Amino acid sequence: MATDLQSILDSIHPHRKELHSIRELLLANAMMIGEIPAPTGEEADRITFLANRYTEDGLQNISIDEAGNGMAVLPGKRGENNILVCAHADTVFSPNVDHAMSVTADKIFGPGIGDNSLGLAAIVTLPEILKRLKISFDDNLILLGCSRSLGRGDLGGIRFFLENNKLPIRAGISVEGIQLGRLSYSAIGMLRGEISVHMPSAYDWAKFGATGSVATLTKVVQRIMEIPIPMQPPTQIIFGSINGGTSFGTRPSSAKLRFEIRSEKAGMVAELKEKIIDIVEETANTSNAEIKFSSVAERQTGGLDYGHPMVKAMRKILETLEVKPRIEPSVGELSQLIDRGVPSVTLGLTRGENKNELDESIDIPPIFGGIAQMIALLESIDGGLCDEQ
Repeated sequence: MATDLQSILDSIHPHRKELHSIRELLLANAMMIGEIPAPTGEEADRITFLANRYTEDGLQNISIDEAGNGMAVLPGKRGENNILVCAHADTVFSPNVDHAMSVTADKIFGPGIGDNSLGLAAIVTLPEILKRLKISFDDNLILLGCSRSLGRGDLGGIRFFLENNKLPIRAGISVEGIQLGRLSYSAIGMLRGEISVHMPSAYDWAKFGATGSVATLTKVVQRIMEIPIPMQPPTQIIFGSINGGTSFGTRPSSAKLRFEIRSEKAGMVAELKEKIIDIVEETANTSNAEIKFSSVAERQTGGLDYGHPMVKAMRKILETLEVKPRIEPSVGELSQLIDRGVPSVTLGLTRGENKNELDESIDIPPIFGGIAQMIALLESIDGGLCDEQ
């Protein structure tokens, strides 16, 4: 095992070349995983697939916990420390969507293939990858397929795992199928919220100026858009969807807004949340409509510094691959690891297009560099090169 960063960097290109020998297994795993529907909260079939693969590879401590996470341990030579390698198992697609995957010489097409079937495939194929590369670690690897990550799942899987895990975790890697070059080492402050409007059954529609729920909700949106938003640190309020009404000429009795607040400034999300709640309450009191605000998910800011040894190692690894880093904060599993003081990053494995669309696709050739990147980071962590002094 390499014990200095330059030796690890020198091995990246030979590893990338050698990884082509595992192409068929890796892609087969990605496509089989992709063809198993796994909307948030219904990941059981995918997790069972992972557990079966873990069993075939002879891993230890194979389990599916109460939250639906699938875990296994690849023992290290010493086993004094543990490195967590995780990927979320759920997708945004319902079971009614056609999950058939299609493959060409250099692409795979299918819903969820990049987010996150490939990430899961990399984890489940990792034991065989390490065998092919003749790499063994001193540390144990905890391989985890995370349930209930997206949307209303609110990272329930990784949250449950970290709350109940008894194994000390030295560092963590969150694996996403796309995009290669992604380097997330901090968590962005975030709130996902819903505002629902309901016109009471006794509402006087004959009253002059009477409006439906959509018009009332639009007033709320206009008020939110008037809130001053700082340019630095970057802050956004994103209106994701508005739903309401049934026909052209019928006043809708209910409507719903889904939105997200993101900010890199500590405390800004909470400040904007309070302003939006004030708008909701004021509008409710002046419109005679029933208006409710609910928080679906929230994240806190935090993370590693740009100069942290793990971040430095990742930048050197990407530089060796001639891939420009795409530095972006995360609202995924990384945020929970950061909350618990576990040094961690999120990385991507390949290029892809049309994320979360039915024609989502990934490029096959860059995958091998993406896997070599993951291996190099694992070697760096295992060798103590990512530890703060």
